[in-house]
Amino acid sequence: MSLGTLTQDPAGLEPGASVAIVGALRRLGLLGPGQQAAMSPLTGGVSSDIWRVELPAGAVCVKRALPRLKVAQVWEAPVERNRYEQAYLRAAAAIVPGAVPRLLADDPDSGLFVMDYLDPALHPVWKQRLREGHADAAFAKRVGSAVGAIHAATADRPEVAAAFATDTIFHAIRLEPYLLATARVHADLAPRLRALVQVTAQTRRVLVHGDVSPKNILVGPAGPVLLDAECAWFGDPAFDLAFCLNHLLLKCAWVPAARAGYLACFDALAAAYLARVSWEEPALLEARAAALLPGLFLARVDGKSPVEYLTDEAWKQRVRDVARALLAQPVPRLQQVAQAWRLACDAAAGSVPT
Repeated sequence: MSLGTLTQDPAGLEPGASVAIVGALRRLGLLGPGQQAAMSPLTGGVSSDIWRVELPAGAVCVKRALPRLKVAQVWEAPVERNRYEQAYLRAAAAIVPGAVPRLLADDPDSGLFVMDYLDPALHPVWKQRLREGHADAAFAKRVGSAVGAIHAATADRPEVAAAFATDTIFHAIRLEPYLLATARVHADLAPRLRALVQVTAQTRRVLVHGDVSPKNILVGPAGPVLLDAECAWFGDPAFDLAFCLNHLLLKCAWVPAARAGYLACFDALAAAYLARVSWEEPALLEARAAALLPGLFLARVDGKSPVEYLTDEAWKQRVRDVARALLAQPVPRLQQVAQAWRLACDAAAGSVPT
């Protein structure tokens, strides 16, 4: 494949994409004159185009942010989030070595960057492991510890705050599509959801990943590897904690038989994370996370990015019922949120044959 002869993209790539990728790889010195590169798109994300590119020296991963996300509703976000993701990878790698893929190069002209390609055989996606019922509390503990370590090392540092002053991006890709979009569906809860947005937006303490989700966490040989830091922001640490715990609750509706394991992961992750909190009173952070979590829980049913696996209307309504009750009467402890969901799941198990 050469720039001079390339006329057609491989299946699955948008027209011209491979030309842009090859051009960038040549400018970056990763692909020499006359050398070829085999490309294939990777699936699973909605906010970026991601490709596996086979170079003579081995496989790499190339990522380019999209201006409009691939979801049913119109959801647009600034593409400059791409460079903040790169900055997050550099910062996190210096704090917890191996906790993120190694950044190899970036090409501002084409808006993409290159990082290590991690073999799925050695780095399975945590979401898939959870889908299979493998709820490993020890691994969840390591996730909480890693995220907590990144937060602790960046807490209240003016230079980090200046480097990740991405309030506009975070609002566009997190606060608006999750909480504010949900407020438009649940008008009676709108004041409460807007208040959560205000508290979250105004709390600036640590470097937040913004998308700590099982789909963005690899189960690596040496521990968790965090992916997709497009939402990187100097802000409220409670967001990362609540965002990830939210997914562990939702998995109970996906694979009810593994519910006990998912809730054990919830407990382990929360405890390991809170043990790392040194920049503020852990109870204060936990209270913000416990208040935010029901809003995110409801958003994954009625926001702009509903979870794809929650299709049963009865389970959707259970999510709504629990989330709405907790939004109306907030609780200060994460265990109280988990307990409310546990009781709803128990009731469901008693009324539905298994």
